[in-house]
Amino acid sequence: MGKGLILASASPRRYELLRQVGLNFDVIPSKIEEDYIKGESPRKHVLRLAGAKAVDVGNQHSDRWVIAADTIVYIDHSILGKPKGREEAKKMLHLLSGKEHRVLTGFSVLHLERGKRDQEAVGTAVKVKRLTQSEIDWYIQTGEPYDKAGAYAIQGVGSFMIESIKGSYTNVVGLPICEVIQMLNRLGAIKISSDGIHISP
Repeated sequence: MGKGLILASASPRRYELLRQVGLNFDVIPSKIEEDYIKGESPRKHVLRLAGAKAVDVGNQHSDRWVIAADTIVYIDHSILGKPKGREEAKKMLHLLSGKEHRVLTGFSVLHLERGKRDQEAVGTAVKVKRLTQSEIDWYIQTGEPYDKAGAYAIQGVGSFMIESIKGSYTNVVGLPICEVIQMLNRLGAIKISSDGIHISP
C-alpha cells in the first residue's frame, strides 16, 4: 500500500462513486459498530459515526488521508438503518410508501499526522410512490433491500419506486461526491489539474 487515500468503508456504492471521478484509493473498512444513541438527532448520529470510523482507520494509518461516511434514511422522526430481515424490510418499505423522506450522509475526512480534519452532513429529500403489497413483496425477493439504509437502492431495481428527488443524487447512493471533492480540495488532500485528480503527497 502507498501513502494515498483510504476509503474506510466496504460499500461497493461508495467505491464506485469515488472511482467514477478518477480517484485512486485503498479500501480499509472501519470496525466501528453502527449503534444508535437514544435521543440523538439524525445529523449528530451520522457525524458521530462518520467521525468515529475515520479515526478508527486513521489511528492505524496516521500518515494517510482517510474518508469515512455513514448514511441513514429518516422519516416521521424515525431513523431507518439496514433491515435485518424480510419483515423489517417490509415494514420500512410500507413506512416509505407514498411519502417523502430524507436521506442523510455524514462524511469525515482526516489526516492525523498533519492535524487536518473536517466533516459535514448532506441531506436529500426523496419521494417514494405509493407501493402495492405485490410490489413490496417482489422487491424484497430481489434481495436488494438487505444491505441498504431504508431498504432500497435508488441506483438499482429500487429506482422504480422513486417519484422525485430534491438535492444530491449521489448522496442517496451513499456519498455526496460534489461535497466530498470540495472538502478534499479545501483540506489539501487532492489537486485537480487538466489531466485529472491527484492525491497530494
